[in-house]
Amino acid sequence: MDESLGRIFIENSLFRFRALKDLGEKAIGELDDGELTLSPDSESNSVAVICQHLHGNMFSRWTQFLTTDGEKETRDRDAEFTPPGSLSRSELMERWNEGWAAVFTALETLEPVDLLKIITIRGQGLTVMDAILRQISHYGYHVGQIVYLAKQLRGSQWKTLSIPRGKSREYRPQKRD
Repeated sequence: MDESLGRIFIENSLFRFRALKDLGEKAIGELDDGELTLSPDSESNSVAVICQHLHGNMFSRWTQFLTTDGEKETRDRDAEFTPPGSLSRSELMERWNEGWAAVFTALETLEPVDLLKIITIRGQGLTVMDAILRQISHYGYHVGQIVYLAKQLRGSQWKTLSIPRGKSREYRPQKRD
């Protein structure tokens, strides 16, 4: 792989992961402590459960990223979907940050030459580049769930995290400047 293209891919991937982390944190920040563990129904996950799952996935996928299967023997995925009980906001955010730290540490140590190496996730061979894209998609899916759930829980008290409704025209000229 071309070194400059590889560096751009790694930098862009880091940017996208950081943007997802930031978006998730903004949505979580709009919730009261009690709302973190609320779920719409028995088949849905709370924000806390989604964060717990992301933490487990991130540690499993990104620890020893280039040398071990991304689905670690020590991971208990099913437990990630069990409501955490008395998990405080600070404990939740500690797990959130630990998971993201694993992502960033692994990505920041990659070299362009690593992007075409084959790694495994659940025994399936993927290029490092594909594995990164897979995780960006996966984390985007779950951060989207967090945002949607937070928006539903806050209702009219929700403060938009992007362009407010009816403000697109105002945003366009500002963005061009």
